[in-house]
Amino acid sequence: MIEKKSRAFYTASFALCLAAVFVFANLHLLQPLLPELSRDFALSPLQTSWSYAIGTLTLGASLLLYGALSDAWGRRTILLWSLSGMALSTLALTQVESYSSLLAWRAVQGFCLGGLPAVAIAYMGEEFSKPALVAAVGYYISANSVGGISGRVLAGWFAELNHWQWVFYPMAAGSALCVWLVWRYLPRSSYFQPQQFTLKQAMRDNWFHLRQPVLSLTYLIGGLNFFIFLNQYTFVAFRLADAPYQLSSGWIGLLFLTYLTGTVGSAISGKVSVRLHPGLGMALGIGIMLLGTLLTVLTPLWSIVLGFFISAFGFFLCHSLASAWVNQQATRAKASASALYLVFYYLGASSGGLFLSLFWQWASWDGVVLGSVAVFVFTLGLSLRLRRYPPALH
Repeated sequence: MIEKKSRAFYTASFALCLAAVFVFANLHLLQPLLPELSRDFALSPLQTSWSYAIGTLTLGASLLLYGALSDAWGRRTILLWSLSGMALSTLALTQVESYSSLLAWRAVQGFCLGGLPAVAIAYMGEEFSKPALVAAVGYYISANSVGGISGRVLAGWFAELNHWQWVFYPMAAGSALCVWLVWRYLPRSSYFQPQQFTLKQAMRDNWFHLRQPVLSLTYLIGGLNFFIFLNQYTFVAFRLADAPYQLSSGWIGLLFLTYLTGTVGSAISGKVSVRLHPGLGMALGIGIMLLGTLLTVLTPLWSIVLGFFISAFGFFLCHSLASAWVNQQATRAKASASALYLVFYYLGASSGGLFLSLFWQWASWDGVVLGSVAVFVFTLGLSLRLRRYPPALH
């Protein structure tokens, strides 16, 4: 197996992390542009948010298909085909002229982006030794946050230079390069055991995972945390674009540098899992998110930014622990188990805007904070329930 600090460990981790950077840059680059899209297309904040949410929705829907197909065809094959689709759909977005066509191509792009999150952790679980797996998952999720940061910051400043649509040109070129580098450096699977793909078996596997309390609790924790965390950024963008801040899209994009603390949270998750039961580690991450969210109630810009720095650290700490925990606890069809976690995760991302929009309409940002705290308190309770399950690898 691939051992920690070996050459294969570094090349495989490089390929998967590079893919993660481009996948999540493509997924998230529209978020700081939502106020500008709202003005360009004369849409409400909720209507505009669908240009972002449709990508996470189709990504989430694609995961069940990719996970089952990868159990039959192999992780690397699915990854390369889906990354190729990512590059082509991003190129198509350079040509959209209407909001409806933007939505359509974002839906296609989101479907293509699902290949990496569906198979990456399953690939690592099969090919990496146990010590290497924990480290690799932390690096991979750190790359997720780096991708989210770079896409948003790049989009914000391209909108400052010219038109928001220009960001898709360099992103398409970089995505094409990413496909070649992953093909070149990601080792072929050595321990993959193909399973015959049938829809009936895929449904059986998913139903089996959902009936395992240890997995279903973790799915809810990941989905509901992202349900709130990601969509807080959507509504804070509208808050900062309005008085008294009146920030441009470029400056709003810089808010996503707060994800950098998430990179740190992901990177140390392996050490946390050694010292604490993963359920307690997830509870710690959620408690940190609660603290960060409450800080954003204050008016000064520095308090809002600090709150998001704190929240990002807590969120990615919890998410990293939950992702590794699912792979450890799944006793069969690990790719399907990981994919199902991400279905909850991305369906939460795409639907959280609807939930928080009710609080936004009721009491603006203070309402968003209230709705956020209620959900985080609930997931905190769920994470504490995980303590009854032993943190043993299968």
